[in-house]
Amino acid sequence: MALPGDDARPAQPRRLELWLPILIVAVDQLSKAMIRANVPLHTSVTIIPGFLEFTHVRNTGAAFGILNYADFPFKTAVIAVIAAAALIGVGMYAASLAHHQLIARIGLALIIGGAAGNLLDRVITGSVVDFVDVYWRSYHFWAFNVADSAITVGVAIMIFDMLDVRDRSSSPMKASDASNTD
Repeated sequence: MALPGDDARPAQPRRLELWLPILIVAVDQLSKAMIRANVPLHTSVTIIPGFLEFTHVRNTGAAFGILNYADFPFKTAVIAVIAAAALIGVGMYAASLAHHQLIARIGLALIIGGAAGNLLDRVITGSVVDFVDVYWRSYHFWAFNVADSAITVGVAIMIFDMLDVRDRSSSPMKASDASNTD
């Protein structure tokens, strides 16, 4: 017999999967608005000398600046449609996960929030604002933003979850059990 509060417990992790992407989009969009308002395009503000700057750049391409310098008809629309299709696919996969797969669902929520934040930029302005510029001496990593960070952490969580070697079956079968099939 189910108690009145029993069906509220399984919904709680689902709320996390809803609020985490919303939080990521909000923080991402707020940080990008602050950069647009305070750091002129193609200029930098040193945060940690010799390691970190906020450099206002625009990415009109895909991840890591791929296609940034390519020019073809409807480029913004094509990239936005591909990004939206990927976001829908990830969302459908996330919705199909079992309740006990919390780690995977959190990873996917991070990916969804980051992808939605960048897609919002593409649809509204035609490009994504990147600003976190990490470097060491002459080596610079690609500039990125909060959404990119969420996607990266989400993918890392998904990889670690897939590499987890714990037995995930509810009742593991021993070799001696397999030979006793009467």
